[in-house]
Amino acid sequence: MLISQVAVQLYTLRDQLQTPRDIAVSLKKVRAIGYQSVQISGTCEIEESELNAILDDNGLTCCATHEPTKTLFETPQLVVERLRKLRCKYTAVPSPGAYSIATLQDVIEYSLNIERAGRVLQEAGQVLTYHNHQLEFRRLAGKTILDHIYDSTDATAVQGELDTYWVQFGGGDVINWCKKLQNRLPLLHLKDYKINDDNTVNFCEVGQGNLRWKEIIATAENSGCEWFIVEQDTTPGDPFDSLKISFDYIAEHLVS
Repeated sequence: MLISQVAVQLYTLRDQLQTPRDIAVSLKKVRAIGYQSVQISGTCEIEESELNAILDDNGLTCCATHEPTKTLFETPQLVVERLRKLRCKYTAVPSPGAYSIATLQDVIEYSLNIERAGRVLQEAGQVLTYHNHQLEFRRLAGKTILDHIYDSTDATAVQGELDTYWVQFGGGDVINWCKKLQNRLPLLHLKDYKINDDNTVNFCEVGQGNLRWKEIIATAENSGCEWFIVEQDTTPGDPFDSLKISFDYIAEHLVS
């Protein structure tokens, strides 16, 4: 993994991205930490041209986005056009949202929707990935929902954006999942898993929790991962401080 492959999922900074000016100020701080790319999510409404200008001004690129599941399923061509404007190849289904995955039939229909959207993006030279939470680790008919999703979709149309924290939270094994997604894992969310003093679990900065990062990164690289995207859903204080702690750990311990 090169430091140029390490990005920030902007959902981490959603409270600091409420206006276009907020975005400009925040992305300047992101670049000052050392990150060279971002995943667009959690921002206010902003024209892609204005966002591109802010990215360019700060020497940043857009490595990926998250788009609403409803938009991806019902009007995927709008996503194609947005990605083109952002000069971006990758996006992800962020969560099931309003789409049920309660039963096996629900999961089959959900997976078909994912693949249909993925085919539209594929034809445009783009890539749809799937972002998991813990809920996809519920078992139906002998295997997890996440297994069902990947087993029932074509790898050429649906790739993976594995979220390390949610795999662990769901009772999965992050390293095994990186192996399962061999040649199907362009994006990886780096999100550490911490046991608190009161025995609850929470998000924490990369390197400050229990995940085996060197093995995770090596396995993800072997599976073809292109972007290693730092995300922290909640932070104990200033999220920029947490992003810096993660970046510094990665730079010192994980990059080639």
